[in-house]
Amino acid sequence: MVTTVKSPSESKLSFEDALAELEELIAQIESGEIGLSDLVDKFQRGNKLISTCSLRLQDAEQKIQLLQQERKGVSFEDFDPDKE
Repeated sequence: MVTTVKSPSESKLSFEDALAELEELIAQIESGEIGLSDLVDKFQRGNKLISTCSLRLQDAEQKIQLLQQERKGVSFEDFDPDKE
């Protein structure tokens, strides 16, 4: 028998937590050991988790792009600890 654990809302989940829960749901669905109504519930939860993961990835991409834009015009030198 598969037990369902209440999960925190998607807005509070980190990418890693959402992905881990999604992987667990997929394993449960693929096992074939759950009833149709549970399958539908898990499928709906999985869709929400996919959206959460997608949003987290988009946020990370935007932050990286901002950091890259801020870095333009800044030159970097190789660090030499003996050079002081």
